[in-house]
Amino acid sequence: MNSPGRLRLNLDPGTVAACHESGQAIAEKVWKELEGLSTVAVERAVARLFGIDGADSAGLPLPNVIVDALSRSGGLEDGVAIHLAKACLETGGEPQDVAEDVACGQLDFASIPDRPRRELEDKARELARRAIDRILDRRKEREELISRLGQSRQPWLYVIVATGNIYEDTIQARMAASQGADIIAVIRSTGQSLMDFVPYGPTTEGYGGTYATQDNFRLMRKALDEESEKLGRYIRLVNYCSGLCMPEIATMGAFERLDVMLNDAMYGILFRDINMERTLIDQRFSRMINGLSGIIINTGEDNYLTTVDAFHHGPQVLASEFINLHFARMAGIPDEQIGLGHAFQIDPWLESSLLYEISMALLVRQCFPNCPVKYMPPTVHKDGNIFFAHALDTMYNLVASLTGQSIHLVGMLTEAVHTPFLQDRFLSIQSAKYVREASRGLSDNFSLVPEELIEKRAQSLLQSAKEVLEHVKDTGLFAAIEEGVFAGVKRDRHGGRGREGVFKKSARYFNPFEEILSSRSKAF
Repeated sequence: MNSPGRLRLNLDPGTVAACHESGQAIAEKVWKELEGLSTVAVERAVARLFGIDGADSAGLPLPNVIVDALSRSGGLEDGVAIHLAKACLETGGEPQDVAEDVACGQLDFASIPDRPRRELEDKARELARRAIDRILDRRKEREELISRLGQSRQPWLYVIVATGNIYEDTIQARMAASQGADIIAVIRSTGQSLMDFVPYGPTTEGYGGTYATQDNFRLMRKALDEESEKLGRYIRLVNYCSGLCMPEIATMGAFERLDVMLNDAMYGILFRDINMERTLIDQRFSRMINGLSGIIINTGEDNYLTTVDAFHHGPQVLASEFINLHFARMAGIPDEQIGLGHAFQIDPWLESSLLYEISMALLVRQCFPNCPVKYMPPTVHKDGNIFFAHALDTMYNLVASLTGQSIHLVGMLTEAVHTPFLQDRFLSIQSAKYVREASRGLSDNFSLVPEELIEKRAQSLLQSAKEVLEHVKDTGLFAAIEEGVFAGVKRDRHGGRGREGVFKKSARYFNPFEEILSSRSKAF
């Protein structure tokens, strides 16, 4: 990971350790409460992992068809894996054949005779291992391409494309890479996180972004691979597996070799009113898939900071990062793939705002030294003055380099107004590249004055985060969210979008991926 060199805060290691202990205890308590539950999104992801793709004659995705059929027949509580294994053994076909037969009414799960439990589990494991091998093959492809083509030094420059049309997006992405971008993020169409299905096929109409579909992933991956060969450096691809289809999109991303996935644990609860249980069950399974595939996750605190006052909510944001880290570790993701979030959203007119921002940015890097932090540019305090916006972005670029950030989301002059003009993106990338190269080694030539503003602020934030985490540990995460600890937003554990998609596992429930990936987690 990128390092802030000699520029280090004097932090109490005992306080940092206490934050980690609370974060781990919070994550473990949540999973203990939820381990008897599954969701329709997890089961649809299992269907996709088994190779089911496509849609029926009405356009309903086949994974949804399977889950809906099992829900009607009363078998969903056993898990999709057992029933697909039974159907494959009965018919001699593949899961895709089973799904197509169910979709056209030629097969009814309820009519398939039962088989010995061990036979069904062995078949489910066989189908799961095929999927795992497929994902590991894609991971190996990435590793081989990076080894052959190389990659830019950190911080990696991250830019956004979001036209709504995947074919236009690929053109924009190629251009951005040729201008110097290292990571291309395809923003999802507004509201997709609240859709309880994944659209099928390539799409050309989206509002505020482009739909996340497997075909769209495939088209963009192909374009960026071609551009990587042309440029002689590997270009990474980002999308979003947050929302109601988190595990499914993680699966599609693993199959199509995406490199980074926005994969939050709490943002959807707080700011999209998605049910707590649904979100936290889905995020664990999606992170197991992301961990296997070598995808770097981004946990969402950068977006959190666009919704709250950055100066006053620093402790809650830092607490969220500790909790997110331990949720990810529990899912088997190594720190090198846990991309925590931070953002330069400090009020620029606050006296000494730059010092406060350096303090928080250094604090995040130092608390999580092996994590590739995603650093987001200023947006909240920008207005129509593009010259001030460019000046603010330049300050942000300098702080990113000085504090050793890993993933540097490039500030864009007109991004909040419309899809950025190509020349706006060029100017922003050029400026970020200039600051990145001009300030190489800057942090090695400076040290902090003990007990001055930067250190005092960081120590205060860390201590306050410790107190927040201790409170959450004592009350439980669900109760803490219900009382509005994070962002002042209160949510009901049993309310919110997608609650109807949570169900209790039966005594027969079986998910071979949870079994296999849990046993492999120490390897990742």
